[in-house]
Amino acid sequence: MTAHLNSPIFQDPEAAREWLEARIWPNGPFCPHCGSVSVTALHGSAHRAGLYQCNDCREQFTVTVGSVAERSKIQLNKWVLAIYLIAASKKGMSAHQLHRMLGVSYKSTWFLMHRIREAMREGKLFGGMGGANKVVGIDETFVGGKAANRKNHVPKKAAVLALVERDGSVRSFPVANVSAKTLRPIIVTHVNRATYIMTDDAPVYTAIGREFHGHGSVNHSA
Repeated sequence: MTAHLNSPIFQDPEAAREWLEARIWPNGPFCPHCGSVSVTALHGSAHRAGLYQCNDCREQFTVTVGSVAERSKIQLNKWVLAIYLIAASKKGMSAHQLHRMLGVSYKSTWFLMHRIREAMREGKLFGGMGGANKVVGIDETFVGGKAANRKNHVPKKAAVLALVERDGSVRSFPVANVSAKTLRPIIVTHVNRATYIMTDDAPVYTAIGREFHGHGSVNHSA
């Protein structure tokens, strides 16, 4: 990305959206939920610009679904500008500096930077793990809790969520508890909606699985 800071993509949310669509969907939009290319652009005052509906799975989506900017209320041009500034800064950039340049709250800037840096570390700013015709396995476990060589203190076990892409990358996250409220934000942020996910038969994954192209489960007790 090479552009002047006065470029429309940094100033106008609609210009930023169109710029992203041209790069993420060079051959036209496709559904991030099921991978279908049979989609319809929704127009009119009842729909926001850039909203599409899949003609196969009937899900609605925008270009930000599956990206670091998904479900964010921060304007898209701010996201594009932040990505540009962070990527172009050879010596790094503090949250306070970016906060002043973007003109958004420090709390929003910190959230934005955290997502961008995590995506850069993994090498994927948009799309997440998996994708069409790919499988991501999801499971949680508990680590710690062994009391060997300890007389009076038994450490608490910590819950860890792991995402494993077949023939791809692995990501793990410590979580406060194993509930849909805790696991869902991590899964939908890091796994592309066009992915087929595999989990165990824990009820926590039932509703989450409906948000992806497909969901298979394994009954380990059987």
